[in-house]
Amino acid sequence: MKKILVASALAIATLSVSPMLATPAFAQAKGVAVADVRVAAARSTAFTTASQQIETTYKAQIDQQNTRAQTLQAEVNVLIAKYNEEAKKSPQNQTALQAAGKAVQDKRQAAQTELGQIGAPVELAIAYVEDQISVRMNEAIKAAMTAKKVDLLLNPDAVLARENNVDITDAVVTELNRILPNVSIAVPAGYQPGQLVQQRNQQLMDAARAAQPGAAPAPAGSAPTTR
Repeated sequence: MKKILVASALAIATLSVSPMLATPAFAQAKGVAVADVRVAAARSTAFTTASQQIETTYKAQIDQQNTRAQTLQAEVNVLIAKYNEEAKKSPQNQTALQAAGKAVQDKRQAAQTELGQIGAPVELAIAYVEDQISVRMNEAIKAAMTAKKVDLLLNPDAVLARENNVDITDAVVTELNRILPNVSIAVPAGYQPGQLVQQRNQQLMDAARAAQPGAAPAPAGSAPTTR
C-alpha cells in the first residue's frame, strides 16, 4: 500500500501555516528554526495507528489491487513485446508499429483506471486521515515554536545551510501527539478530500472578518465546525 502521506492534504496544511509564520519580519526574528511538516505528520501516533488500521480494514481491497496489478502488468508486458517485435522489423510497417504502440498506451490507461477504482475506498480513507491531521497541524507547529522559543519557522527546503540543532520537527511531532493522539478512518458519507481543511480555513476567515470593526455578520450557511 502506498504511504499515507501523499502531497494533497498536507500541502494544504503547509499553505495554511503561512499567515502565522509571516508575521515577524525575518530580520527581527530572534529564534529561527526549521521543521518538516510532512515528516512530522508521518511520525505522529495518529498517522502510524491510522495506517495500520487502514491496512487491516481494507485488506481485501489492497490484496485485490495488488493481485490485479500483477495480472495487468503481465498483459502490458505482452503488448510491449509485440511493439518491440514490430520495431525490429526492417522495413518497418509504420501503421502496425503505431497500432502496437497505441495498444500499449491504451492498456496502461485502462489498467490505471481499473486499479484506481479498486483502491478508491482506500484512497478516500487515506485522504480523510491526512485531512484530520492537516486541520490540527497549525496548532502543533505553534505549540512547538512556543516550547522552543522560536518566532520564525522555515521549511527545510528553503534553507541553504543549517546546524542539526535548529530542526524542531521532533518537537512538532510531540505537540501533534498531544493535540491529536488519534484520528478516525471511518469516512463520513459525502466526504470529499480536503474538505476539513477547507472548512477550517473558512472558519478562520469568518472569524477574522468578524473581528474587524464594523464587520457585517457572517452569511447563513457558513461551514460548520469540524472539530
